[in-house]
Amino acid sequence: MLRLAVLIAVVSAAFAFASATPARADLRVCNQTSSLVSIALGYPAPRGWQSEGWWVSGPGTCATVYEGDLSSRYYYIFATDDIGGGVWDGKVYMCTQDEVFTIFGVEDCLARGYERTGFFEVDTQNRSDWTLQLTDP
Repeated sequence: MLRLAVLIAVVSAAFAFASATPARADLRVCNQTSSLVSIALGYPAPRGWQSEGWWVSGPGTCATVYEGDLSSRYYYIFATDDIGGGVWDGKVYMCTQDEVFTIFGVEDCLARGYERTGFFEVDTQNRSDWTLQLTDP
C-alpha cells in the first residue's frame, strides 16, 4: 500500500512538472510528399536578412527550421524535391548555396559567390508557433 502511495505521488509530481513546463514554440515544415525534401529558410535577423539551409525531411516527417518563439510575422521558405526535382519557390530572392549555409544579407548573391534563389512567403499571423505542410502540387 505504501509503495502504491509513493508511486502515485511520483507520477503526480511528474505530471505537475510536465504541465508547468512552458510549451515550446517553433517553425516547422512538414513533408507530406513521397519524396525526400530539402528546405531553406529566410528571415529578418538582428544583423539584417539571413538565409539558412539545408534541413532534410523525409516523407511524412517534419523539420524544425526555426527554434523558439517566432519574432516576425513573415518567414520565407524554399524547398526542393530531392528525388523528383520539383520546387516550392517564390518571388522573394535570397542567397543560398549547395552546402549547408548561413548567409547574412540578400544583396549581390551572385557577386558574393552564392546562388540567387526565390523563396515564398509564409504568414504566421503573428503567432509564436507555426507548422507549414509541403504537399505535392
